[in-house]
Amino acid sequence: MKKFLILSWKVLVALFAIIGLVFTVVYFGMRIGVFNVRGSIVERNTFFSLGAKKPIEVAPTPCVDEQTACDWNETPEWQAIKGGLTKDAEMILRVSSETGVDARIIAAVVVPEQTRFFTANRDVFKRYFEPLKILGSLTQFSLGISGIKQTTANAIEAYAADPTSEFYPGDGMAALIAYESGANHDAELYNRLTDPKDHYYQYLYTALFVKEIQEQWLRAGFDVSKQPEVIVTLFNIGFQASHPNPMPQVAGAPITTGGTVYTYGKLGSTFYHSGELSDIFPH
Repeated sequence: MKKFLILSWKVLVALFAIIGLVFTVVYFGMRIGVFNVRGSIVERNTFFSLGAKKPIEVAPTPCVDEQTACDWNETPEWQAIKGGLTKDAEMILRVSSETGVDARIIAAVVVPEQTRFFTANRDVFKRYFEPLKILGSLTQFSLGISGIKQTTANAIEAYAADPTSEFYPGDGMAALIAYESGANHDAELYNRLTDPKDHYYQYLYTALFVKEIQEQWLRAGFDVSKQPEVIVTLFNIGFQASHPNPMPQVAGAPITTGGTVYTYGKLGSTFYHSGELSDIFPH
């Protein structure tokens, strides 16, 4: 009996020793990566489901960078822009109501500028704008979420106050951008166009540019209020290039997104005619 108890004790001790050894090997193996399965998460899921009767369904691989070919609205840049426009929707609709400019046209102008900004500043985009889903406010030569140059903003103000100008947007528009008495014009204008927390004036100047172009063309006999390719192109290349004619061309700076090169005007009009954000900014 005594020998049996001693033998049982030794077996039990050996069993626990083996269990302890196995746990120790597994622990250190996990620490140094011995048991890691190489490959993507999709490949790992496949590895662990080889014995399953039904394969695990995996979602399509998203377009993750500018080298990956996909549609413009499948890119991470668009997801950030979409989120930013959604957050700014109330402000855009307010500006639309104040100026009479279609809210979707205002958004269409912003889309290519933001896409260009994000694709040209990918490190900043990845660290800041993509996770927060907000729009970037440029602070160099082109200002604000739509990239308006300060000289262009000065022209917008001048045309809004000049009833004799071919670009005159109509009564009441100048009052929207009037300054308080004694204000430092240049400093105040810069602040209006670069405020990262309040995009009201950035959308307002964008809408006034659009309205001034629309009025110029309408006076010449061409209604381009529903032709985003014309408006967005001219927003990019400027007042000096606006010459009303029956066959305007879609043009502007080249922008690469989703592996495709668009002109500035083409990308803006592509958004306008798509179904994206149509619940907020209807056609």
